[in-house]
Amino acid sequence: MRDTARAIVRRLQDAGFSAYWVGGCVRDWLLGQTPQDYDIATAARPDRIEALFHRTVPVGRQFGVVLVVESGHSFQVATFRAESDYADGRRPNRVKFSDAKTDARRRDFTVNGLFYDPVRRRLHDWVGGRADLRARLLRTIGDPNERFAEDRLRLLRAVRFAAQLGFAIEPATLRAVQARGASIQSVSAERIREELIKLFRAPHAARGLELLRESGLLEPVLPEIAASVGCDQSPEFHPEGTVFQHLVEMLRYLPADAAPSLPWAVLLHDVAKPPTATRDPATGEIHFYGHEKVGAETARSILTRLRFPRKQIEEVVTCVRLHMQFKDVTQMRKATLRRLLLRPTFPLELELHRLDCLGSHGRLDHYEFLKEQAAALARQPALRPPLLTGDDLIALGMKPGPAMGALLAELREKQLQDELTNRRAARAWVKRRLAEPASPG
Repeated sequence: MRDTARAIVRRLQDAGFSAYWVGGCVRDWLLGQTPQDYDIATAARPDRIEALFHRTVPVGRQFGVVLVVESGHSFQVATFRAESDYADGRRPNRVKFSDAKTDARRRDFTVNGLFYDPVRRRLHDWVGGRADLRARLLRTIGDPNERFAEDRLRLLRAVRFAAQLGFAIEPATLRAVQARGASIQSVSAERIREELIKLFRAPHAARGLELLRESGLLEPVLPEIAASVGCDQSPEFHPEGTVFQHLVEMLRYLPADAAPSLPWAVLLHDVAKPPTATRDPATGEIHFYGHEKVGAETARSILTRLRFPRKQIEEVVTCVRLHMQFKDVTQMRKATLRRLLLRPTFPLELELHRLDCLGSHGRLDHYEFLKEQAAALARQPALRPPLLTGDDLIALGMKPGPAMGALLAELREKQLQDELTNRRAARAWVKRRLAEPASPG
């Protein structure tokens, strides 16, 4: 990808147009990281870009943005421009093609405003980004209030970049975020969701949550989680402190390969503790009766508000609703435990439980027990499908209806208890049940 990005710049320059790598790819390269993509800025207008490259997509032609597809990769190639009149707090009403320096000064943060010529191997810094990279500071280009007024999503991007890069937010920039935080609510749910997904990734997820609170954005973006900041817990089970601190500690252990739903299961598993909190007047113990049930509905509301996919909503809601079951796994009947292990969401639930323990008391005995039980169950593949189905019961003379559902559930219970282990035994058991006289009433 890097070689292809250099070749694109070279072709533009050979055609007489100045061209540079810009933005995140330059920033990441200077930080010693491998860029995930390469954006290119150039003096060439969209029609000239399209003429120079065989495969292009006019993704934002009115803004001078063309997608160039080369060697199986896509590269955003944009004409140098100036922007003004951001009436909706997102898009400029006026775009004027300009030069490289002007283009650099319209960008959001100094560390994203660096231009690099990969052909001549020359860095251009017209906004002070190199010094901020060395100081590990995130600073807006120019007046922070103006930059955030142009695009209100930049408020959240400031937090995300600071967390992702491990940078501090420059004081004037942070004050502007705090002062303008409420305006983030005018940004579309989809744009907020995408920034939050990036914010809550390992290894910076914990700092992301802390910065979200420090910046004042937690309350307008996730008010239900903001309520956890002052929500105390019983020290016996939660020596780490409040529910909010519990979430931070869990996110510290978030694995790099975490499933997409895991950060949200972490954030929302205790979301209903604040509204369900009670304190025993005699002992002083803090209880959160039914918080998992209330939390499941709250989680559904939050994820729906943020326009998450339905499948992901259901995964997270299931984890929230059932996470308290894990404290009782060593006392469960065999059938109950096996049903837990056979749930489609079990791997996600188990990882949530692991983080729940690491972020509180630190004991992993139930986690290790479940790992052993899951491994044992994997060696018994015959347990996964039911021994008989509704069609089998119809073939044995039973009519569809509630009684059939109840009999199938009872049959499944006996299978999971190892009381019935093959189809022949199951059919014989069903025949005996069907031959029994109906109970009175």
